[in-house]
Amino acid sequence: MSRKMFLVLSVIIVFAMVMSACAPVVVETAAPVETAAPTEAPATMEPEPMDVTLRWRTRPDNQAEIDVYSSVSADLDAAMDGVTLVYEPGGSETSSYQDVLKTEIGAGTAPDVFWIPGTDVADFATRGLILDMKSMADATDGFSAGDFYPGPMYHLTFNPETNMTGEALWGLPRDVSTFALYLNLDLIAEAGADDPRELAKEGKWTWEAFLDVAKKVQALGSDVYGYGANAWWGPYGVWINSAGGNFYNADRTACGLDTPEAIAGLTFERQLYVEDKVAVPYGEDSEPPFMAGKVAMFQNGRWATPGVRANANFNWDVVELPTGASGQGNWLFWGAYVVNAKTEHPEEAWKLVQMLTTAETQGKIAALGANIPSRMSQEAFDAFLTFTPPANNQAFLNGIADANKPTAEGPLWAGSWPNYDSIMGPMVSKVLNGELTIEDYQKTICVEANKAFEQ
Repeated sequence: MSRKMFLVLSVIIVFAMVMSACAPVVVETAAPVETAAPTEAPATMEPEPMDVTLRWRTRPDNQAEIDVYSSVSADLDAAMDGVTLVYEPGGSETSSYQDVLKTEIGAGTAPDVFWIPGTDVADFATRGLILDMKSMADATDGFSAGDFYPGPMYHLTFNPETNMTGEALWGLPRDVSTFALYLNLDLIAEAGADDPRELAKEGKWTWEAFLDVAKKVQALGSDVYGYGANAWWGPYGVWINSAGGNFYNADRTACGLDTPEAIAGLTFERQLYVEDKVAVPYGEDSEPPFMAGKVAMFQNGRWATPGVRANANFNWDVVELPTGASGQGNWLFWGAYVVNAKTEHPEEAWKLVQMLTTAETQGKIAALGANIPSRMSQEAFDAFLTFTPPANNQAFLNGIADANKPTAEGPLWAGSWPNYDSIMGPMVSKVLNGELTIEDYQKTICVEANKAFEQ
């Protein structure tokens, strides 16, 4: 190769290298990565509300009454969202029912809502066993204590710290009742005795007329009785009240069982058991022999109606109590739904108490025969009269009119009703069993009973 040609090739190579170095560098880039749209933080899931279980209890006298309240509980359970109701019938013996409740409250095992007799409201309230619901009631639209009978509400709104009524709310009355005489009309007709219902219409249904019917029925046989009543303070209190007596003095701060009027009433009742022997022996349950057709006149409250409806196989009705010197001597009985002071669900319990005492619920109970509504209204009275049998429901309403006196049932705020009853009951039993004379009873009863007022 010539020198000239070599120089040309060298220039070309150098030029190519220079141009290569100056060329732009092409960088391959990866395809763009699609980024996901930002996502919202997952919403916080609120826990579903827990279902609240409320236990509630009454003291039924028989299976028929248990069936009444079981039916009511099922209806209310369906109507209360988020609440499951469990109805627990309590024992029918008065003393053990309340004592069991007190023990269970102390142990933390008592129901959330329960019924107690009007006589026991003060005892449960002053022991701190039941809840004062006044603040919840005050915040409840449409609630008025004036919808109920004033006698029960006087005690249910009593504040023992101030001795004033209207300053608390210990419960709401489930019902009111009076005594009537449940009649075996077949026995009375067989004995040739006058119909007590007709005597009552004529204003002739007196102690004397009552005793005449009882004696004529008793003459039918040794296993037949003219009269029967169970052994507790209500029945013997009737005869005391009817004679113008009372358990207490006028302001309910001392015993009144030794007054001439109280003694006159107890003397007449003793005659039925001890002298004339026209009554089922005192202390024996009078309901079974009445159901068996062996008792002409069985003294009990409206709460006995479901059992009589279910079990009586004879012609029956009711009549008001016979009148003594001071009228029938009847009681305005009542009991209240109260709330366990230790309940974990006070708001729900208060709602249940209200629902158990609505006009609708009380109407269902009255229709089934157990109670007279505790709400005051002519509409309630008119409806009650249609709930038959018995045909003569007016007898119970006549008893309510008669019972609007100091003889209306009520607790002892100044003393201890349980203590008073525990002294009075056994001594009266001895009188009616013939173990204690009226004279010895009169000398000692108030000496002992006044101990219940000692604080």
